[in-house]
Amino acid sequence: MSFDLDRSLRRFKPQRRRSGLRRRADEELPQISEQPAGGLDLLLDTCVYIDILQGRAPEPVKRLLGIRVCHHSGVALAELTHLFGRLDPGDNRTRAVLAELAGTISQIPQHRLRAPSLGALGEAGILAGLVARLTNLEVRRRQPLFNDAALYLQAVENEQVVLTRNLRDFDCFDQLLPCGRVLLYRRTPASLRQS
Repeated sequence: MSFDLDRSLRRFKPQRRRSGLRRRADEELPQISEQPAGGLDLLLDTCVYIDILQGRAPEPVKRLLGIRVCHHSGVALAELTHLFGRLDPGDNRTRAVLAELAGTISQIPQHRLRAPSLGALGEAGILAGLVARLTNLEVRRRQPLFNDAALYLQAVENEQVVLTRNLRDFDCFDQLLPCGRVLLYRRTPASLRQS
């Protein structure tokens, strides 16, 4: 697949978007229900893996993961493997964290792991740039925003739904390209987790 800049610019019309973009109220967002049901396949955001590993995924998320087919993105894989280089090997906790993370990565079925297409990556630059401009996003948050835009567009392209707790960024994507490809949740606070 190739990238067609003119087609993407017609799709997003970035030159026409001048006003600010704000996150919608929670009740307006596509959030996971207490009793999740079947539906479109899921594409997991990196935060889902982290919340599961930390025991902070709410019960509806765990139930949903057992009901729907789950796909994995090269974007999330890269964000997870980034920790193997970033975490301090001198920290006593690092070895255990990386061992648990390696176990999680090894359990990802290879036939369900895909990278975003060139088209999704090209459009992710436009979408992330739009969100950054319309929300006055600080520079340090722009690379993670691009990664999330690539994940969102990968889901759109493959007719999947991104499961994420990143309400702010994915709500903006959904407003700029509304196509029902995101399902949001809030993680369980540490004080409510079972020991």
